[in-house]
Amino acid sequence: MTPLQLTGQETSHLTQTLVGQKNFLVHPCVGQDLLDLKESAAQAGFNLNIASGFRDFDRQATIWNNKMSGKTDILDNESQVLDANLLSESDKIMAILRWSALPGASRHHWGTDFDIFDRDSLPVGETLRLEPWEYLTGHQKAFYQWLKDHLAEHGFFFPYANDLGGVAFEPWHISHRQTAERCLQKLDISTLAEQLTAAPILGKQTVLAQLETIYNQFISNISR
Repeated sequence: MTPLQLTGQETSHLTQTLVGQKNFLVHPCVGQDLLDLKESAAQAGFNLNIASGFRDFDRQATIWNNKMSGKTDILDNESQVLDANLLSESDKIMAILRWSALPGASRHHWGTDFDIFDRDSLPVGETLRLEPWEYLTGHQKAFYQWLKDHLAEHGFFFPYANDLGGVAFEPWHISHRQTAERCLQKLDISTLAEQLTAAPILGKQTVLAQLETIYNQFISNISR
């Protein structure tokens, strides 16, 4: 994969894959395993759907810039809204990274990672919030328990299965182990820095100055 592909700026390496009733851009090494996982879930009584799959650089930059500019709330470790006016730029960046990836460094850029849920368990009239309680004690609990037992059989794992002090616990986020690991190995600090230098993201100079810390804490720091 090229640096532009790794950072979500090109999609030439991805293929359209029909998952349920919607097409998603998926890495070609991942598509069949993803469909097999969906079929296995169906046999167990779950309607696996993708809430979020591939996300390009521009989309991730919009999420990032909205939080940096105050258009979107920044949350603390307990999902409570922080007063951004009381935070330094560095503190703001670190808080955002708990819940939102740095543009260019999102695993969703690779076509290997997906936020999933069981549509049939979602209560009528409710919108999926992608919050841990939904998977630990709420409507997605049975689906999550099944995933923990069967995800590896199809080549996937939970990169944020535990809170390691980087990205917060995400029981909905699955990743194709072999393919995503190859992508991560290619996305080193120098490659990411080169792509971010010309990127239209807020707080860029602070990000670049702290990129090694960010990389080690929030990008390579996953549950293996």
